[in-house]
Amino acid sequence: MGEVENRGMSTELKGSTNRGFTLIELMIVIAIVAILVALAVPAYRDYTVRSKIAECINGAAIPKVHVSEYRMSLGAWPPTAEAAAIDTPTGDSHYCQGFANYVAATGAFTIDVDEAAVDPVLTTVAPVMVPTILPSNMVQWNCIVGTTAANDIKYLPSTCRDAS
Repeated sequence: MGEVENRGMSTELKGSTNRGFTLIELMIVIAIVAILVALAVPAYRDYTVRSKIAECINGAAIPKVHVSEYRMSLGAWPPTAEAAAIDTPTGDSHYCQGFANYVAATGAFTIDVDEAAVDPVLTTVAPVMVPTILPSNMVQWNCIVGTTAANDIKYLPSTCRDAS
């Protein structure tokens, strides 16, 4: 029986020679983490810019309702930006300067994004909201690229990027 106990002790002593990670293993882990961070940071930046621009587009809900109600009630587009409530401020958004370029013939208007507040790298982000009359006389709104710079189109919501 003494022999069995000695064998158990000798296997325990052999397993205790492991001292931890080698320098190469640690360097590989650091390299993997660095690659993941290099991929994640630009994606997160794009996400935050896109969400700020989406906030501006969502802020256009009030003018869209005014234009739609005017069209459905009177059968014509509002004659002025004031009648369309395009001159109203954008609410609590710090990323929008307002709405501009109202076209009385079509009911379309531009969302004026404050590029400096969203991201200093942006040049021009100006999506246009365009109404369409459906057969049921309802107004459907479509967002198009408008005068948005080609390198900034990727920051628009996908519903705005599809149409131009």
